Amino acid sequence: MSKHFFPANVLLPKNNFEKWSVIACDQYTSEPNYWQAVKNTVGNTPSALNIILPEVYLSKDNSAAIAGINENMHKYLADGVFNTVEDTFIYVERTLKNGQIRRGVVGLIDLNDYSYIKGEKALIRATEATVLERIPPRVEIRRDAPLEMPHIMLLIDDKKQTVIEPLAEKVKAFKKLYDFSLMQDSGAIKGYAIDGKYAENLSNKLEALIENTDDKMLFAVGDGNHSLATAKECYAINKTENSRYALVEIVNIHDESLQFEPIYRVVFGVNPEQLINDFVEKTGGEYTGPDAQKFTCVYGDNVREISVKPTGKLAVATLQKYLDENPQGETDYIHGEEVVYKLCKSENTVGFIFDGMQKDELFDAVKQDGALPRKTFSMGHAEDKRFYLEARKL
Repeated sequence: MSKHFFPANVLLPKNNFEKWSVIACDQYTSEPNYWQAVKNTVGNTPSALNIILPEVYLSKDNSAAIAGINENMHKYLADGVFNTVEDTFIYVERTLKNGQIRRGVVGLIDLNDYSYIKGEKALIRATEATVLERIPPRVEIRRDAPLEMPHIMLLIDDKKQTVIEPLAEKVKAFKKLYDFSLMQDSGAIKGYAIDGKYAENLSNKLEALIENTDDKMLFAVGDGNHSLATAKECYAINKTENSRYALVEIVNIHDESLQFEPIYRVVFGVNPEQLINDFVEKTGGEYTGPDAQKFTCVYGDNVREISVKPTGKLAVATLQKYLDENPQGETDYIHGEEVVYKLCKSENTVGFIFDGMQKDELFDAVKQDGALPRKTFSMGHAEDKRFYLEARKL
């Protein structure tokens, strides 16, 4: 069996999967109407909604909400809400809103293999910079919780599709655990128990992905990095055998359903020409070498193309490094070129459009730069994010 990915004793609700499963807490943070609709759907039925804290409801004092979450967790355990599927991986087929299928496997990772500290050569690494102030509120929720439910998604770099994809051809040999539609028009999901020889084969294939180099990296965090960082901190506080592990879903970065979209930068409250010129100057002047990174700069009715020498593997890293080291104005992170052009019609506003990261660049970029800048890429639309479903005792 794998030394780095393990079967788990997974808790699943006995019924009402449609009302149990809800989207990750860090989605729709500016849309309380979304979460009100979820509340209306759930009603008084046991639901993951009652044992998470959606970030739309975060406040300066979350103590009452956290106490309620822990109380509900204990109640669900006492009331027999769950069935336990012992010592298993779960093969997941998530049908996205557009009809594509994203395949993954749920299991345990050892938190000793993970680091969110930039530059540490851990087997499991954060892909983007971790915002440290986002961790303490999450620690408050998890520290005394009797359950964990993940929305964590880890990526593997399996170009030949040897680990997860072959499972699709063997589903008839697996026990189906769930098959239902997800609420709020978010597609559907199926899950199957994987054990015995199939689990062992999966583990062996996964271990084979680890390169025989000094810089060994097996997993890159695709979603839920702050939740994983929270699990790591809680393990440091209370080192038990259960707290040492975290339940996650692994997905192949080469899964065709995974789409990476760039997140552009728009800076407000600046002199656009001055900012562009300073950016070019601070990166060494206009540069047209074969490794040049190109930016389309948008301001008012103007569009200016520039080309600079890289200071990071990705264009977004070079730009973000400059913005961090030369703070001015207010930077926002924007999806879609049309939105950038629209925003930059405003006075004293400049937008930067650049080539997005290709999927096969991710692992090399994390190895080279330690972690990508925050908001480097978006992995799918909000409705396609991971839903809470599986749970585990802590």
